[in-house]
Amino acid sequence: MVRFDSAILLQKELDLKSQVTSAVSTIKYLFEAGAKIILLSDWNMKINSKLLVVESVADFLSSVLQLKVAPSRCISNCSLSKMEELEKADILLLENLSEFKGELANCSKFAEQLSSVVDIFVNDSFSNSHKILASTVGVPRFCSACVAGFHFEESLCQLKMAAQINKKPCIAIIGGGNLFDKASAVRYLASRCDGLVFVGMMAFQIMHALGLHVPLNLLEGGPLKEASNIVQLAQNRKIPILYPKDFWCMTNDFPKQMEIFPAYGILDGWIPVDPGPKALDEINSLLTGCKKIIWIGPVKFRLPSQDIYGASKLVSMLDRLTQSNCEITVIGNMACKAVMKESSFVSVYNMVENASVVWEFLKGRKLPGLMALDRAYPVEIDWNAAYSHPSQPLVVDIGSGNGLFLLAMAKRREDLNFLGLEINEKLVRRCLDCVHQYGIMNGYFIATNATSTFRSIVSSYPGDLVLVSIQCPNPDFNKPEHRWRMLQRSLVEAVADLLASDGKVFLQSDIEAVAVRMKEHFLKYGKGKLSVVHNEDCTETDRKGWLKENPFGVRSDWEQHVVDRGAPMYRLMLSKSTRPN
Repeated sequence: MVRFDSAILLQKELDLKSQVTSAVSTIKYLFEAGAKIILLSDWNMKINSKLLVVESVADFLSSVLQLKVAPSRCISNCSLSKMEELEKADILLLENLSEFKGELANCSKFAEQLSSVVDIFVNDSFSNSHKILASTVGVPRFCSACVAGFHFEESLCQLKMAAQINKKPCIAIIGGGNLFDKASAVRYLASRCDGLVFVGMMAFQIMHALGLHVPLNLLEGGPLKEASNIVQLAQNRKIPILYPKDFWCMTNDFPKQMEIFPAYGILDGWIPVDPGPKALDEINSLLTGCKKIIWIGPVKFRLPSQDIYGASKLVSMLDRLTQSNCEITVIGNMACKAVMKESSFVSVYNMVENASVVWEFLKGRKLPGLMALDRAYPVEIDWNAAYSHPSQPLVVDIGSGNGLFLLAMAKRREDLNFLGLEINEKLVRRCLDCVHQYGIMNGYFIATNATSTFRSIVSSYPGDLVLVSIQCPNPDFNKPEHRWRMLQRSLVEAVADLLASDGKVFLQSDIEAVAVRMKEHFLKYGKGKLSVVHNEDCTETDRKGWLKENPFGVRSDWEQHVVDRGAPMYRLMLSKSTRPN
């Protein structure tokens, strides 16, 4: 299944620019590899007014791909699990996802329906990676493998390049408005760059924070504190903040009559539409000599004119800087269009058209669409540095939390190495501090999403994997009935594959339904390699088969809390057989 970006492949004037080529290459690569392909996406009239129904979109994609794409209405007909159409066509297009409430709601049942005949999920819609959608976040939970397409990968590389402040001096040119929502991203830029230039509505918030007079109709309600914090940060770092000192303005009564006003003297009834000549001269002076420029957001004020002179002039400045080896990243649809229209050196720009994803990334937020994918661990692990004896048998605790269980086990069993995989980076830092503080040579912790990285991390370990423990999983604190969902098929399969013969899996929870679901998942997706151990080291079981005591004699902090309040724990042990069941 390929989740493609309709804004790329369905645009009216399709050209063979890089992102279109990479998006097409994803589908063609899979087709040439012999895969049966299900395409899905959302689309609307803004993208292409001629493409509304699935049949017309399928015809359009057929012409773009030079491959036959067959339309299907199996979502509406609830017949996705049957998919007779897939037997007759190699590439199938499902209906417009925007027509289904389950898409925006990330409905689990809807996601399961979409993925009912899917083995491998390919996300090639990077522009939606900051959203939580059923087609980008929900579907991966039900697939054996989830990977990025070529366009997604290319866009991710562009995003990393945009956020990397690797050359000095670096100036950020910030356009558009809505400072309240983007304040944390602007603070990040203020903390890394050597100067800020505001060329949009945010400029008025900054001017107001600097104590300058700004007409009330040009101010957003609320972000004064955020603007003041940004100004204070820039002043502490002694970096310049530029805002337009003058504006081209117009009135609603005489829209073709343009006048220049100083920033502090805009008359009532006049609306700023473009930076004035003095403002552009100051920007040009600041940019001269820069080695990196990040331009994010449009040169846009209250009412943009038909042909914005400021954006054109800005592109001319940037063109000159490209000739002196200045690295320039342009972010946002309007900014990229200005470059493509006005620049003579388009190919040297790093352009990212979807600004929403970049703003979220600069805020320091995780991208849900990216986090849902399987991905190799980004840093090669030096096991010799992690452990004094890296070939010793390995015990992995998935969701290790504050690490108390693993640290206590490491002290008891110096003949084993212990690895904690935990998604909370702060907890991992604390655990590593404890490892160093107490001189533990057989314990190590990694901040990661084990669901997607377990296989790539553990497969590189030089010794045998003898035990995997999952204790009280709780990724959704508000919905106890969903706590088991961290345990996905791909993780179970990886554990079953990598576990040594006679290796063990220890599962426990204080919620019986969660423990039952974990047991069912391991027996269902363990490839017949795992079976329940009914008597582990003489530990008694109750009438339902749950272990009455912890077989290790070491409790996690949550287990201790549950036991102290007199509540039951539901535990079981599985073993990997040398012969499949």
